[in-house]
Amino acid sequence: MQILVFGIGFILFIGLILIHEWGHFIVARRNGVEVEEFGLGLPPRAWRRKLKSGMALSLNWLPLGGFVKLKGEHDSDDRPGSFGAASLWAKSKIMLAGVTMNLLAGLLLLTILAFIGIPKLIDNQFSVASDTKIVHRQVLVGYIERDSPADSAGLSGPDVIKAISAAGQTINVSSAEDLRQATQAFAGQTVTLTLKHNGKQRQKTVKLRTSAEVQASKNSDHPKGYLGIAPNQLDIYRATWSAPIVALGFSRQLVVLTVQGLGHALGGLGSAIAGTLTGNKEARVNGQSEATAQVGGPVAIGALLWNGGSLGFNFMLMIIAVVSLTLALMNVLPLPALDGGRLAMMLISRGLLKRPLNKKLEERLVGGSMALLLLLFALITIVDVKRFL
Repeated sequence: MQILVFGIGFILFIGLILIHEWGHFIVARRNGVEVEEFGLGLPPRAWRRKLKSGMALSLNWLPLGGFVKLKGEHDSDDRPGSFGAASLWAKSKIMLAGVTMNLLAGLLLLTILAFIGIPKLIDNQFSVASDTKIVHRQVLVGYIERDSPADSAGLSGPDVIKAISAAGQTINVSSAEDLRQATQAFAGQTVTLTLKHNGKQRQKTVKLRTSAEVQASKNSDHPKGYLGIAPNQLDIYRATWSAPIVALGFSRQLVVLTVQGLGHALGGLGSAIAGTLTGNKEARVNGQSEATAQVGGPVAIGALLWNGGSLGFNFMLMIIAVVSLTLALMNVLPLPALDGGRLAMMLISRGLLKRPLNKKLEERLVGGSMALLLLLFALITIVDVKRFL
């Protein structure tokens, strides 16, 4: 089941890229701009086929997104049917079309989720109290204390705790409070944990800490629990008429959190650079940790989809919706290699300076920022590999 859900999630993720580029494609065509190539991934090219219309379809090796190659993409190009010859309004619509498609896709997915059951991922997640009903709740294994009963039993992060049994008595676990009461009731005993791991049910035998051990640790710097985990309670709630409102409210929360995360990442990067230049090892290490904790690339997305697959279709769909909204937000950033950056350059050149953007300057700005993005992508991938593999 997990493999099936992961496969669906991967296809939907590819769909986010395609729908982004389709937005550019359809708006360009409607505004008289010719499309020369529609590509999934970035070159080097793995496969290419030219259609009767003259447009080429391609698959490329670097899984960094996709692209739509327009005729005369330079702002100064004045050939008929070229991007450069289009009006500033037409160019603006073309540049923002991909972002708009990802935004609409994210809102649509969240609306569907709110109606069928949306996971609660953050504290105070937006909902309409009068139209909200919790339909499912489960307890996940979160942080695991080193050398704890849970650690000795081999529990891991994606595990879902279903029940605890001992001496012929079984306590079903449907909340973090249920888990606390059950471990306290069976303190010091050897219990059987019923778990859901990667979509399959399994059992683990573990001896819980005694009440004396737990009580004694409360006065120390490292208080301990009976099982030795910090559980994560995952609630899924459903709405009816308020589903579109829930989608909008949660999207707003996500935008705020993403902007805050970017701020922390940039602050951490600044601290890391300053620490490197000044020889302050502590500042450099802390800065690196803060910066890398806020970012993730394809490896991180793949890991999230895989773990999300073990939690069910709703959770996987939530990940896809969040990624879609994040792609929309990232693409409006004022970096020349991104949609927002190219639009900003054109608005400054055409709107303020009243002249086309210089071709060589445009190539240098876009090429330089693309090189920086590729370097950043490589660094993020290395961090992700160390983090998840």
